[in-house]
Amino acid sequence: MIRYVINEAVKRAPGEYRPPAPHPLPFHRGMPGYEPAPLVDAGELARQVGVGTLLVKDQSRCFGLPAFKIIGASWAVDRAVSERLGLPQAETFDELLERAEAVRPLRLATATDGNHGRAVAHMAALLGLDATIYVPKGTVQARIDGIESEGARLVVVDGSYDETVARAAQDAGEHCVIVSDTSWPGYTSIPGAVIDGYATITAEIDQQVAALAAPPPDLVLVQSGVGALAAAVGAHYGAAARPVLVSVEPDDAACTLESLAAGKIVTVPGPHRSIMAGLNCGTLSMIAWPVIQGTFDLAITVDDDRAREAMRLLAGAGIVSGESGASGLAGLLALLTAPELAAPRERFGIGASSSVLVFSTEGATDPDAYAQVVGGAV
Repeated sequence: MIRYVINEAVKRAPGEYRPPAPHPLPFHRGMPGYEPAPLVDAGELARQVGVGTLLVKDQSRCFGLPAFKIIGASWAVDRAVSERLGLPQAETFDELLERAEAVRPLRLATATDGNHGRAVAHMAALLGLDATIYVPKGTVQARIDGIESEGARLVVVDGSYDETVARAAQDAGEHCVIVSDTSWPGYTSIPGAVIDGYATITAEIDQQVAALAAPPPDLVLVQSGVGALAAAVGAHYGAAARPVLVSVEPDDAACTLESLAAGKIVTVPGPHRSIMAGLNCGTLSMIAWPVIQGTFDLAITVDDDRAREAMRLLAGAGIVSGESGASGLAGLLALLTAPELAAPRERFGIGASSSVLVFSTEGATDPDAYAQVVGGAV
């Protein structure tokens, strides 16, 4: 099912949003395995779908992991460790390594649909800390295996993603810190660091657009689960004259769309059944919400069939993208062709002259499912 909400409350106030200080890019550059995720100028794919230019931020490999989440999780772990010591955020990874020695024994815990949890577990391993990762019932085995490969203890919760978040939060204490990418009353600093960490992604994009001599995007589509990446993108493009920003979600987990419609955070009850597992979230992060409400022009939903089509199109362009990863392109396909989206298509002038940016946020985190959709081995 395709639905949309035009955000009439959006603010067009250049200068309201500022880059995080310190900026996370130098920290990430000092981490083992850093290299900028490619920005692909997908010219043939742009012609196929019917837009002027199409840039794809390909985050299928980040620090050796198959998703973008490590960018935010690493900066959040830095803040968590630093706060335990009563210190400001460490600005280099070497500085964080020194601080990690002073907080042991410390355990990191979080809830995840797969990618964020693996990223937290990876950081724990780098720093010599323990990790407990909670996943909702039904998490695919490949994502469980990925988390366990980082040396973390994994616990399956008999419930939804939101219930898994609540279970993980119970572990907070003297020897355990929660590293969540969503927030709740009284818990905002660490998920705020996740959002701040993603400023590395937008900084890379600015540099790469200039290097490609490509036109800056006038349309940006961002997949929105709990809203951390969307908030980072909104904060970045809300600081100046900016493109049209569009959030993309599965129809039965459309908490951004429902919240924009209501003008307040709305929880969408499960079950959340989309193949876009990383977006099966029922509640927006409370700190992501005001940025999204202030900067996003449009929220749309997409169905699983369009996600599959987007996976195949990206594969044809040489980009391996999982179900959640391809959802931004799925949203573009819907915006360009779905009869239900004729009104926003006309209002925002979306069509053959559009310069578009989408995020491919993961690789084939479930290789069997990827092969069934795209064909062949990964």
